Amino acid sequence: MNGPLPETLADDIKALARDLGFDEVGIAGLDLAEDEARLVEWLEAGLHGELHYMERFGARRARPASIKPGTVRVISVRLDYWPGTARDPFATLADGRAAYVSRYAVGRDYHRLMRNRLQALADRIGERIGEFGYRVFVDTGPVLEKPLARNAGLGWIGKHTNLINARAGSYFFLGELYTDLPLPADTPATGHCGSCTACLPACPTGAIVAPYRLDARRCISYLTIELEGSIPVDLRAPMGNRIYGCDDCQLACPWNKFAQVSRETGFEPRHGLDSAALVDLFAWTAAEFDERLRGSPIRRIGHERWLRNIAVALGNAPADRDVVAALEARREDASALVREHVAWALEAQARRLSPGTG
Repeated sequence: MNGPLPETLADDIKALARDLGFDEVGIAGLDLAEDEARLVEWLEAGLHGELHYMERFGARRARPASIKPGTVRVISVRLDYWPGTARDPFATLADGRAAYVSRYAVGRDYHRLMRNRLQALADRIGERIGEFGYRVFVDTGPVLEKPLARNAGLGWIGKHTNLINARAGSYFFLGELYTDLPLPADTPATGHCGSCTACLPACPTGAIVAPYRLDARRCISYLTIELEGSIPVDLRAPMGNRIYGCDDCQLACPWNKFAQVSRETGFEPRHGLDSAALVDLFAWTAAEFDERLRGSPIRRIGHERWLRNIAVALGNAPADRDVVAALEARREDASALVREHVAWALEAQARRLSPGTG
């Protein structure tokens, strides 16, 4: 390695990352043995559901050098996403006729933004020291991003399994730069959840089955984003009006009183997704879905699952003739998946509209 000493280079890298707009950066060592054991046990228990990509690399996720040979350190970054102009999340959740979208997804997709900035960081490092080995990851590769961020001192993994930062809560994205640079590693963060268990009962579907243990098969984020088929009937009512992701465990976390509003204007709500009416979103055609959600993380689930999710939310909505009319309009939808969820929703609405059923 040419150029400054590792200690000086580490300070330079952190300054460069901040200049590029990241809210915090740390350097992680690669000791993930305990995390690897937990990952293997979680996979063997089947708690990952249909997240087959988690199985594909298995324990290799905990061995960065097996993914990018030569890796000795990981530069971990975080970027706040909380949209300051979005409607109060509790108000939207309480409004059964409105759609709740996880606040990380109401604006533009973060993947490209963070990947471009990490690539720019790598380029700037290269300008200073010459060619070096690296690989960029942003939520798309076989990476244990939260344990690595913990090792980099960016926060601890909370009982809801999200990363928590003592100065910024948990509303942020993570990204990584695997590198062969022998940089000094930062001190790993230690846990500060204490005796608090606020996140466990906050989960609408009981997905946090124990502290630090998530059953993805019950998680609303999994059900609305990752699951390709039918949503289990017993989990539909607890989903309420959440049509893409869920923030409840984070909303309950007292550390999020320190959460920072994002400086990124691109994360602010688009198309009213912080409080849009369910019936309006349900009326979108496939072409409207593709056009309006261009550049949004939501677009990856496709129009069919979008309708599936909204149908469930409409079934959970207060008794309303307009809701029933919206559902009736898609009773004969071309998708069997949509038809199934519409039929369930119509039955749920019928029970509420029938005399004596409330």
